[in-house]
Amino acid sequence: MNDIPAAKASPILPRILLAAAALTVGTASGRTAPAPGTVVAHSPAATRQYLGSPSLVVLPDGALLAAHDLFGPGTTSDLLRVHRSTDRGATWGLLSETRGFWSTLFFHRGDLYLIGSRRQDGSAVIRRSTDGGRTWTEPVDGRRGLLALGRYHGAPMPVVEHGGRLWRAMEDTEGPGGWGSNFRSFMLSVPVDADLLDARAWTFSNRLGRDSSWHHGTFGGWLEGNAVVAPDGSLVNLLRADVRKEVEVAARITVSHDGRTIRFDPATGLLPFPGGCKKFAVRRDPRGDGYWSLSNWIPPSQRGGNVERTRNTLALLHSTDLERWEIRCVLLHHPDRERHGYQYADFQFDGDDLLGLVRTAHDDETGGAHSAHDANYITFHRWPGFRALRMRDAARWSGWVPASGDLPPDIAED
Repeated sequence: MNDIPAAKASPILPRILLAAAALTVGTASGRTAPAPGTVVAHSPAATRQYLGSPSLVVLPDGALLAAHDLFGPGTTSDLLRVHRSTDRGATWGLLSETRGFWSTLFFHRGDLYLIGSRRQDGSAVIRRSTDGGRTWTEPVDGRRGLLALGRYHGAPMPVVEHGGRLWRAMEDTEGPGGWGSNFRSFMLSVPVDADLLDARAWTFSNRLGRDSSWHHGTFGGWLEGNAVVAPDGSLVNLLRADVRKEVEVAARITVSHDGRTIRFDPATGLLPFPGGCKKFAVRRDPRGDGYWSLSNWIPPSQRGGNVERTRNTLALLHSTDLERWEIRCVLLHHPDRERHGYQYADFQFDGDDLLGLVRTAHDDETGGAHSAHDANYITFHRWPGFRALRMRDAARWSGWVPASGDLPPDIAED
């Protein structure tokens, strides 16, 4: 979604279908597999209103909240919806509507927040809900959630608490050129006890643009960074890198202790990362078992197309050091890459279960998604015992049976 042209305004809102389980659909050739997981929201391709930016949070009482925005020529490019489940994700209901784009839903000290941009490439804003997500504040000025005027970009990236501060990576689009080359990365942070709606409490780091000479002249840009606490206790920003090569990479930016300075060394900061050319989330395991990610890895048997738009496989990744990433298991897969995609996955831990919220392009009763990119579903997934999953479990979750060349033990041997 974050690589689309500006959407055209329209007052029409999409037809959203809420369901307790995935929809079974039909085609001219007969019945097909249902959309995977549990359907949270559905918007047929004919509406030209596509679903994006999934963000998931688990509340202290066990309730789940899922947020997403809408994009495409049939939208206003700033409508955001919040859904709620009280039965561990088995059923979902629409809880509220507000405005926002590329927004992270998070819970902090008794309240809910949405942080992102006001609209596509709009001002940086944050909203608060004190009633469980039913109503939201409006970011009208610097005291009430308007963090910075300008052209800001991102995705629902993790908000991390570390060193007495909350951290969230973001980009602006003030660099030279078009998509990719104009992204400048920076880090936002705020004291944990501050009023999060007060822009004066926030620290913005310096902003770093990309250099086209990096990675042997193949570096197109960086975006959608993850604030992550490294094994040595420092904070880093691990970003999607627009390098459209067979071995995909992520970019690692270091962040100063006070959050004011970020630095990048192209000699050491470009790391092999399966699926690194597409948006991925990284979170540290609360049980201390390293780091996890959900990414659009491309199996060797499916290589040869557009790397950035091949999103028909969602893989579970693990790392102990944020440098070497092991492909543990394929969780979602469809053999067609043109109109099927499982992308922009957000996830949370729930004991031994991994919970996922996915921007899904899949078949439906109206002819399926417009394209793999232009998703027609937001789907919820629960993967029990995720820490023990291995590639041999791929068929159980995705129906995918790996070919002999699709079984790399880690990216270094891929």
